[in-house]
Amino acid sequence: MVLRSCWKSRHKNSSRPAPRLIRAGLAALFWLCVTQLACGSGAVGETKNVVQKDAEFDVTYNDTVTSENQTIYAFNHTVSRNKTEGVRVRVDVSPQNLESTILFVVRQKQAVLSFQVPLILRGLYQRKYPYNHVGRTLCQPPTRAASETQYFFVDVSTLSAQGTNYQLRVSRVESFTLQTDKKFTFTASPSQPQYFKYVFPDGVDTVIVKVNSDMNFPCSVMSIQDIQCPVYDLDNNVAFLGMYQTMTKKGAITVQRKDFPRNSFYVVVVVKTEDEACGGPLHFYPLRPDELIDAGNRTKVLDVVVSPAINSEVYVMGMLFCLGIFLSFYLLTLLVACVENKRMNKKRAVLENPADMSPAETGKTPASPYEYGSFADNGSTLSSEAITESATSTDNNYGYMERSLDSVGRSRHESLSSVEEDDYDTLEDINSDKNIVRTKKFLCVSDLARKDKRVLSKKYQIYFWNIATIAVFYALPVIQLVITYQTVVNVTGNQDICYYNFLCAHPLGALSAFNNILSNLGYVMLGLLFLLIVLKRDIVHNRALVRNDLNALECGIPKHFGLFYAMGTALMMEGLLSACYHVCPNYTNFQFDTSFMYMIAGLCMLKLYQKRHPDINASAYTAYACLAAVIFFSVLGVVFGKGNMAFWIVFSVIHILATLLLSTQLYYMGRWRLNAGILRRMLHIIYTDCIRQCSGPMYIDRMVLLVMGNIVNWSLAAYGLIERPNDFASYLLAIAICNLLLYFAFYIIMKLRSGERIKCLPLVCILFTAVVWGFALYFFFQGLSTWQKTPAESREHNRDCILLFFFDDHDIWHFLSSIAMFGSFLVLLTMDDDLDTVQRDKIYVF
Repeated sequence: MVLRSCWKSRHKNSSRPAPRLIRAGLAALFWLCVTQLACGSGAVGETKNVVQKDAEFDVTYNDTVTSENQTIYAFNHTVSRNKTEGVRVRVDVSPQNLESTILFVVRQKQAVLSFQVPLILRGLYQRKYPYNHVGRTLCQPPTRAASETQYFFVDVSTLSAQGTNYQLRVSRVESFTLQTDKKFTFTASPSQPQYFKYVFPDGVDTVIVKVNSDMNFPCSVMSIQDIQCPVYDLDNNVAFLGMYQTMTKKGAITVQRKDFPRNSFYVVVVVKTEDEACGGPLHFYPLRPDELIDAGNRTKVLDVVVSPAINSEVYVMGMLFCLGIFLSFYLLTLLVACVENKRMNKKRAVLENPADMSPAETGKTPASPYEYGSFADNGSTLSSEAITESATSTDNNYGYMERSLDSVGRSRHESLSSVEEDDYDTLEDINSDKNIVRTKKFLCVSDLARKDKRVLSKKYQIYFWNIATIAVFYALPVIQLVITYQTVVNVTGNQDICYYNFLCAHPLGALSAFNNILSNLGYVMLGLLFLLIVLKRDIVHNRALVRNDLNALECGIPKHFGLFYAMGTALMMEGLLSACYHVCPNYTNFQFDTSFMYMIAGLCMLKLYQKRHPDINASAYTAYACLAAVIFFSVLGVVFGKGNMAFWIVFSVIHILATLLLSTQLYYMGRWRLNAGILRRMLHIIYTDCIRQCSGPMYIDRMVLLVMGNIVNWSLAAYGLIERPNDFASYLLAIAICNLLLYFAFYIIMKLRSGERIKCLPLVCILFTAVVWGFALYFFFQGLSTWQKTPAESREHNRDCILLFFFDDHDIWHFLSSIAMFGSFLVLLTMDDDLDTVQRDKIYVF
């Protein structure tokens, strides 16, 4: 009965179709009748008028629809295999007297598109936004014929008994197929998304799709989807297929031909219903769950351009450039080593000449600045003779006996495995003498280098073995995690997971930004080179000890290479973990990029302190425990520190207390105790030194350093408490770097003030490193992305490549910072080479 009524109503009311539309019309009629049969008992006995009209493109149809009538618009157009023509359907419905929604169904040869008007799009917390103006682009099924006429139908229906007016317009889309390097401007809104087709030209395997706008908001999404129907072009389904990313002003996605079998893809642009995903505010909160909210005008003007990306030759050039830069340091090091070896051979030949007796043969040490009262000449109140007498007098109280060179040489061949620090610590059994020596007003290196050298060598080697163990256990889960991150990005297509510089992110294999990973090669190669340099020095020093060389045994800064090995390993691990971080950079794994930076800063400060305080430097276990606490606070700050006043108060208090405790430890050379009587002793010192009599500090140089250090650290703590920066990890790193630079500057100043000199090689390293650090910091602060903001806001900072069309500013930061760190390590390694022939009882401690 329903089928008969359908046929009668169509036969009675529909206009006679053109002959070429008869078959298509019958198919449409059959579909409608089946639909009515599926409506159940409510449809039985009801009569519905179905009107089919032949429609034309670029004509606006103003009609009325009720529950009693249904209108079908029949369109046809010619499609060709070599040309894709876009078709767009626009519908406008007046909101007045709108009791029910109108359903529009577009039936094509191989696809069906349906939508209702008003179109209801949902936001956060189930907010509902109605849109009365809807525009959709039809998906174009592929055709195998050279030319073919295709039909499609637009069905309009509603359940409202009251007539509702609507406007329908179907038009062809100009510039539906994007051209290479040609900008196309268009408008989009949440209910009127846009998408375009791009076909890879011959010889181009990779392109970069850039979408730009002069408007921050409304927030939008750009997506790259394969050529298939349906196309997901609404806010609630755009993430179902392909690659996508949110954007405000900038968006860019690199697309490779191998990912699209048809050698073409769709560029889809959708405007979101809300701006929260792009960092915008949420203005509307529904009072009732079903309340409809007027979203206002959310139309956005955008432009899209598709440009060829770099080819394989640029990849090869980038890799060769990276290798060449750092291999040149190996060649330069080899050249310097050859020149130095030649100079030493000449010097050895002169020393072997009987006419020129060596210092070891004459029993005298070479002349040094200390032998001519250089301390007094540089403003010190103590002459070199007084220092020598002081050292001699304390030797008797210390129980220290000069050992013969033969006994020292024999001790070098003993096994280190049986040596323990407690067994050979001659200071531990005479604690009173330890207090006497370390609290002298003027200390020499000989006063703080009395422990057995084998024990200290073993103690500082633990630094290397511990950091090697830490590196293995830290790196393995990190590598596993970032591989998982990259897999998730590739599978889901969500480009918001990782904070790349999308305008200069060159993929290779499964990696999305190979250039950011490759640029970290410098840390690894230069770290390995530094280890080789340290190994050479270590071997030369051990050979000198075997020969019982007087200069190696009793002159210069004590040579302990364990910390240098740890520094080189840390530099290599910084490169590896920074590469892991740049596989998918985001706030959850930023600590991978900074953990070993903290370690490098800490190890450098320890090495500076160890140079003149070898007996009292911190053990590896204490040092790494403190660095672990720093990393722990870094993680807490990243997770909980953003805008959390309670966290910043606690951290600032801990920062200040740690500064005070470390200052006390350094000032008294460890000769103090933290126990219940600490307050009583502090009050006693204040009373005796400040109230009873006004006396200055006993150790003026140390006091100057510690006062400056406290000013810097208290200022940083106050800045953190007031400003509460979002990037807590970088703030913590800034604290470490500021303290390192302060101590290094103090060391250089005191070295020159004490009459020592800086040789040519370390001086060149200092100047070169300072210049490189300056340029490196310039590129670091360019800020190409930031995970402190939303991914869309971060993309506003993206910029194009600036070096070889392959590397961006951050890659250059990697290059320069790795070179600068390597130069800084060389400065620490060579800066005291001028003291290699100076007796340790004439080297001032500061």
